Amino acid sequence: MEIIKDIVADVIKGINEKKVSKDDPESILKRILSKKELSHVKFRYLRKGVLGVAVDSTGWLYQLNLQKPKIMAKLGGKLQGIKDLRFYMGEIE
Repeated sequence: MEIIKDIVADVIKGINEKKVSKDDPESILKRILSKKELSHVKFRYLRKGVLGVAVDSTGWLYQLNLQKPKIMAKLGGKLQGIKDLRFYMGEIE
């Protein structure tokens, strides 16, 4: 019985440690982008320092790519290790 109790305690501890922090990329993007911009984008991945964001239209893709240097500067101050920000066409739902 003690072994099962220890296993359950370890599982619960692991679940609690994996909760999303306020410093995750998605939360930071929500603070950087406007509500209007956020309605057209969706955070998809962070791999090897590259932050991938899906955009729902070519117009918004163009607009966000124009703002990329400004967004990268804000991201760099809040999220360490970001090398690039990639916007691409994709579903945001």
